[in-house]
Amino acid sequence: MPDDQPLEQAFPRPLSGAPVEQLPSARIPARAPLRGNYVELVPQDAAQHATDLYAAGHESDHALEIWDYMAYGPWKSVEDYKATLRAQSASFDTIFYAIRPLDSERFEGQSSFLDINPLMGVIEIGHIWFGPRLAQTRAGTEALYLMIRYAMDDLGYRRMHWRCNSLNEKSRQAARRLGFRFEGIFYNHMIFKGKNRDTAWYSILDDEWPEVRGILEAWLDEASFDQNGVPQTSLFEKMMSQRTPSQRGNFSS
Repeated sequence: MPDDQPLEQAFPRPLSGAPVEQLPSARIPARAPLRGNYVELVPQDAAQHATDLYAAGHESDHALEIWDYMAYGPWKSVEDYKATLRAQSASFDTIFYAIRPLDSERFEGQSSFLDINPLMGVIEIGHIWFGPRLAQTRAGTEALYLMIRYAMDDLGYRRMHWRCNSLNEKSRQAARRLGFRFEGIFYNHMIFKGKNRDTAWYSILDDEWPEVRGILEAWLDEASFDQNGVPQTSLFEKMMSQRTPSQRGNFSS
């Protein structure tokens, strides 16, 4: 190659990716409550929430199953658990919430924003666990909807992702139910509790979110439930049947 020949001429290659016409807003989620029709999410406070959350995650054998695929837990006492909550609540790069159904006086679960990259417009919801009273309820579904809506609509993020142990079928089903598309498996991604973890990745992109939001809001509407609060349709089936096909990903894995 001649000394005066530019490198890009000697090795021409196309530039990958479409241009980004509008940069992300680069805003970090505020440590502020999120409230819907059925649930509220409150910035986690160990002094206020440890007793409720410990009970929700430890009061039965069914509740203890929550920790099977989490990187931490269970704990021997509420005092041990409070130490973990204090460390979580003090985190600068992960924002934790305690979740309370509005028809209950007790906080019944936890969630967080993490992997927050406001310059790139990328964010994740994770550290999600629901106690038995919150699991498989519209309050639980609304809690995650509120988080996604806040990040995508209010803060202008362009990618929301969801990661979980590839063996955790409940978490994978939850991702699909909420409209996340499967992207693939990262093998040998982590070691947790002395065991290998292969990680399944899912995401919702900004151009997909309006469609997903519409399906979620229609399902969460009061008219979609009978007088006993039982949904008249399956959110998973609605999401599978109404989502626009995409070459980017699918819901089958």
